[in-house]
Amino acid sequence: MTSGPIPMIIDTDPGVDDAFALVLALRSPECDVRAVTATFGNVGREQTFPNLRRILALADRADVPAAAGAVRPLVHPQAETAPDWHGVDGLGLRADAFPAPGPGDARTAVELMADVLTSAEAPVTIVCLGPMTDAALLLGSHPALIPRIGRIVAMGGSLGSGNTRGAGEFNIYADPEAAHRVLTQADVPVTLVPLDLTMRCAVEGTWLDELTAAGPRCATLAGTAALYRSTFLGRYGRDALVLHDTLAVLEAAVPGTLRTTAFRLGVACTMGPERGLIVPDRRPEAPGAPVEVALDADVDAVLTEILRRLTTLDRVAHAAQPGHR
Repeated sequence: MTSGPIPMIIDTDPGVDDAFALVLALRSPECDVRAVTATFGNVGREQTFPNLRRILALADRADVPAAAGAVRPLVHPQAETAPDWHGVDGLGLRADAFPAPGPGDARTAVELMADVLTSAEAPVTIVCLGPMTDAALLLGSHPALIPRIGRIVAMGGSLGSGNTRGAGEFNIYADPEAAHRVLTQADVPVTLVPLDLTMRCAVEGTWLDELTAAGPRCATLAGTAALYRSTFLGRYGRDALVLHDTLAVLEAAVPGTLRTTAFRLGVACTMGPERGLIVPDRRPEAPGAPVEVALDADVDAVLTEILRRLTTLDRVAHAAQPGHR
């Protein structure tokens, strides 16, 4: 643990909820965001990388290095994207409402991650908000840097029903082989934030109205939610928005916010309908390191705290994090 802000790398695939989550990290004083990286996922990396830089510009944090990550899964082609939820532009068909994207870093995502780990004076938390491909590549290509990772917090998976064409959750289904590497062989503490909890943390119109009223930048962020809300209403019959990734960021910023249960996990990497399924092994003698799976929280308090932090977006034009480099 560090006495100051937590050094942090965020790997993401913006994505509407990713945009909310990244702003949350940038507006959380506990987070010293050293790098952000963009992977394929909700849409292709040709969209997620400029989206990542648009979000940094919205938060007036173009000083944070942003690098392009994986364009495809480790083994098999990506089977599903999510333009019906996030729009073909990844930001709910509202990308043009964001500031122009700032410059990207010339390094690859893995190179940038490795450089941050090498130079960090304290253990670094890696937050994975999309497919875990970049994290898996980092672990595989730089094993000597693994002791410099304090914790991996990932949004993904489900111990119940998934949200893709089969049994899996989208982020895991997008690259199960990468998830298998991170969740079963990372050799660092891992916290997984699955659908079992995130689907209970939906926000509705009044929450979004309060965010919109907080200022023009907040209104731009809130405006990305319209398409997602419409799709959610059509699938679940409820006018709401589930900001999955924000829960992972809040837990990374304030460890212990979510209540976890330790499981040793398996990931189905077959090509059948079970692909991407997370399977807990509850045997006492099960091999491998346990993963802390977030299954409970004070939902009202969590959503109130996320809103409180997001509404600070318009209050300070720029506030570089202490120790940022």
